[in-house]
Amino acid sequence: MKRYSEYKDSGVAWLGDIPAHWQASRLKKIVHSIDSGVSVNAVDEPAETNAYGVLKTSCVYQGFFDPSENKAVLPEEMGRVACPVMANTLIVSRMNTPALVGAAGLVTRNFPKLFLPDRLWQVRFTDALPKFVHYWTQSPFYRTQVQMACAGSSASMQNLSQDDFLGFFLALPEIDEQATIACFLDLETAKIDALIAEQEKLISLLAEKRQATVSHAVTKGLDPQVPMKDSGVAWLGEVPAHWEVVRIRHALTIDNSPRLPINREERAKMAGQYPYWGPTGIIDHIDHFRYEGARALIGEDGDHFTKHSIWPMTQWTTGQFNVNNHAHVIADGPRCTAKWFYFSFLHRDIGNDLIAQGVSRLKLTREGLSNLWLAVPPLDEQLAIISDSEATLERHIELTKSVQRQISLLEERRNAIIAAAVTGQIDVRNSPAAPTKTTEEIQEALQ
Repeated sequence: MKRYSEYKDSGVAWLGDIPAHWQASRLKKIVHSIDSGVSVNAVDEPAETNAYGVLKTSCVYQGFFDPSENKAVLPEEMGRVACPVMANTLIVSRMNTPALVGAAGLVTRNFPKLFLPDRLWQVRFTDALPKFVHYWTQSPFYRTQVQMACAGSSASMQNLSQDDFLGFFLALPEIDEQATIACFLDLETAKIDALIAEQEKLISLLAEKRQATVSHAVTKGLDPQVPMKDSGVAWLGEVPAHWEVVRIRHALTIDNSPRLPINREERAKMAGQYPYWGPTGIIDHIDHFRYEGARALIGEDGDHFTKHSIWPMTQWTTGQFNVNNHAHVIADGPRCTAKWFYFSFLHRDIGNDLIAQGVSRLKLTREGLSNLWLAVPPLDEQLAIISDSEATLERHIELTKSVQRQISLLEERRNAIIAAAVTGQIDVRNSPAAPTKTTEEIQEALQ
């Protein structure tokens, strides 16, 4: 896109040249007020319609304001809430992790029964369009200043002071040009966001296809003409007539070697090269190993169990490794291989086929696991289906990576367009995608 005809030195080293008629300004020149709320006791569920809610800091995690990210205020705390959410303001996270401190979202309408906690600011502006400033907060020029201001703070939780925030620099055109740039970015980012949504939908469809293909292979086989029989197990349905349907204890070995229920501090002292697995993946690496070879792992308990769907995490690992006390280790058995178990339960909701014990955290016991039903073909057919399933996974992983690369490129383009527009590196005033707002519309947005 074309640039402005004339530029000048902004006087700010990292900002560089800006259009000659723009001004490099500190944020405090355009901020009318900064307000924050009060942290009150609340339940960890969104407030019902017409009930009082206090925002979570996660309401701006995605770079936009999400009013559904709130907690219902307890009745006895309603007299303490402060700072209702108002239109044409920015909600800014003043305290958060390094990646999220300074995150901002634009509020476009009033929410009189939603209130801020003390970790969020509500920022009002004068002589600046809130939407233009919001786009600026999505640029690297803003994030760089946030990181510089928070340098030296805690690695896990950082705080942005009002003085530092108000001292940030930005490049400012006149109000009408701010509105034109905001309109341009609305349209351009909407187009890019739509393309990203299509790619994300494609990833979901690929995952569904992969799941359906593998699940069909390990329950129906590869030959569509093979005679079938009723397995007698609801979730298995019909299976090839020559397959066995047996309980896992008759087909596989559930390894009962001692596992390592060690805490984080103990792991830190044992830091090394061998993976230490938990129910959802590798937790750490420690300097010795207990298991060696190729095994399937299945989660024993944790947040990935729900009361509506019992779907433990199933994993495959090879080499030398350790497992904590929240996962079961499956080894080859008399009737089938551990890898057959892995593919059989990779995408399987085992649901009512087991009794998961526990109240707050459902638990798949060794006994419950050993009683699960498994469809078992002859060994040569197992190996053929495993080979086919591995090829399916490999194809789908490569396709998914390709789509993810496209998403990354689109996100880079989105970020680049925003950065270029809010610093005047491109001139969008005559762009077909940048209709100029009327004076009345601009004034309404500033109210």
